[in-house]
Amino acid sequence: MENYTIIPPQTGKAFTMKKGQILTVMDPQGKQVSDMVLFNLHDYGERISSGKTLDFEESILLTAGNTLWSNRSRKMVRISADTNGRNDFLLAPCSKETFEIMYDYHDYHPSCLENLTKNLEPFGITQDDVPTAFNIFMNVQFDVSGKISVLPPTSKPGDYVEFEALMDLLVGLTACSAEDSNGGTFKPIHYFIKDN
Repeated sequence: MENYTIIPPQTGKAFTMKKGQILTVMDPQGKQVSDMVLFNLHDYGERISSGKTLDFEESILLTAGNTLWSNRSRKMVRISADTNGRNDFLLAPCSKETFEIMYDYHDYHPSCLENLTKNLEPFGITQDDVPTAFNIFMNVQFDVSGKISVLPPTSKPGDYVEFEALMDLLVGLTACSAEDSNGGTFKPIHYFIKDN
């Protein structure tokens, strides 16, 4: 087994990748979401874009074979493998306001936006720079009227998604902090980077 880096529950990490490297994000225990954001390592003004990706891929269900695009209409990563097959690119990272507005919770609560910001700040990224994340393993469903619901992930222990970097990247990655996204529990996320 590869030597994975562990992201503890309700925390995050930031790291760089070179073009051609493969990032594997694994759910070691099952039913745990991981929010991922991407920036061009050489120009942080270029970042992952939900709108461009959904437009160019012509789908809201993104899995192996799909590409994630930047706000400048350039390819950032290709999903080369996905053992679970259910991810989300509609919903923004959970934040302090998420818990106030949607959970009516007004004490401190960790959030993906906080964890992404905290880990990306050493690279010069501010909270306002953090885009809509690609939510790995997140199970967002919608009915015929367009009503959205967030259900527990369908990922099983050991499920993983592989991303091939199509440019040099700065990556932010979390073990998601929102109860509804993770079926009411919080677990770690593992990741590993290898050369292609």
